[in-house]
Amino acid sequence: MGASEQNAGRIRLRLKKSLNGRLADHKACASGLGLRRIGQTVEVEDTPAVRGMIRKIAYLLEVEEN
Repeated sequence: MGASEQNAGRIRLRLKKSLNGRLADHKACASGLGLRRIGQTVEVEDTPAVRGMIRKIAYLLEVEEN
């Protein structure tokens, strides 16, 4: 398997703004995506549930699709 095949169906997310003072459900979405600190990058599966969480907190994220 090549690198592109391993990353198929994955999305890379980076938290670019603080979670301080945000709504509790927005903090929960960030936590559910595995984001804790500003600048932290995670890769998550591309599923409808994850897309919904990303849409909810898009103003806090930088999104890169593979």
